[in-house]
Amino acid sequence: MSEFSLYLQLGFEHISDIKGYDHILFIVALCAVYELKHWKNILILVTAFTIGHSVTLALSTLGIILIPSDIVEFLIPVTIFLTALFNVTTSNDHLQEKRLNRNYLLALGFGMIHGMGFSNYLRALLGAEESILLPLFAFNIGLEIGQLLIVAVIMGAAFLAVNIFKVRLREWTLFISGAAAGIALILMSETKFW
Repeated sequence: MSEFSLYLQLGFEHISDIKGYDHILFIVALCAVYELKHWKNILILVTAFTIGHSVTLALSTLGIILIPSDIVEFLIPVTIFLTALFNVTTSNDHLQEKRLNRNYLLALGFGMIHGMGFSNYLRALLGAEESILLPLFAFNIGLEIGQLLIVAVIMGAAFLAVNIFKVRLREWTLFISGAAAGIALILMSETKFW
């Protein structure tokens, strides 16, 4: 197996590992307000998240940005909670422009926090690698593929709920966001650093 394939697989496995459900939960919360017809916007949103965490993942792995892991582990569920809160406090009437623009910025910024969460894992994997460019790139591509798989699952569930079972999108959003917010509050209480 090539180095690229190895790190691609590791990135995919890391995001899709149920033990790392906080990252999965963030993606679920991020997508909770969208329908399948918004697939282009969702792809941009997930890519914004990937760009954000790629930047801080690289900077953290290289030791340029070092934030204590206990603070980062607390901030990750905060991003989930805030995303869920924004989902339920913004009406769907403003979905097209206002929400999309805000969500792109949130995904980018919150991705930076999640990237710091991945950095310890990746730093341990890289060990004494001479160059981290190729492994970092492959790892991020694997993460993106995993995230897109998560998006496909949540969007499939949203399609079934809204189009087949005739659940209103607002009710779907409230249900998914409420569940995400509840889990995030539990995670915040478990990871508080003070």
